[in-house]
Amino acid sequence: MIAETVCSAVSAAGLGIAVVTAYRRRFLAAARIAAYSLVPVGLVMTGVVGWLSDTAFSPTAWAGFGVLAGAWLLFATTRAVERRRTGAGADGGAATDTGSIRPGTTAPASSTPALRQGQGKGQPQSQGKRPASGDDFSDIEAILKKHGI
Repeated sequence: MIAETVCSAVSAAGLGIAVVTAYRRRFLAAARIAAYSLVPVGLVMTGVVGWLSDTAFSPTAWAGFGVLAGAWLLFATTRAVERRRTGAGADGGAATDTGSIRPGTTAPASSTPALRQGQGKGQPQSQGKRPASGDDFSDIEAILKKHGI
């Protein structure tokens, strides 16, 4: 009963503001305010407000929320235990994904192979020259100079 009265008062105030806005010849804003002010009355008329108030003050509804929270807690706990047992851990199984990179494959937008055959981390590059220490950032410096940075 109180919720319906409050919603009706909010709607009446909103419609009053819409009338004042329309009097100032801002019709688009007035129509938008009127639309927003009619929402509480619509919710009361459809019964949503009554359902929400019945749910908020119902011990059975709160017990149901408690059961749902317990089910979620059980689900989250079993997922955590399952992940710990399989050894995926915090990396999410990324260790298994690195095995799919093969030497000689190319990146999607690359024209040179990502890893050449027989070339590892510690081995020097056999083809092409190694850039000098000052040339590492020359491209970046050129771009920054071009933009005046």
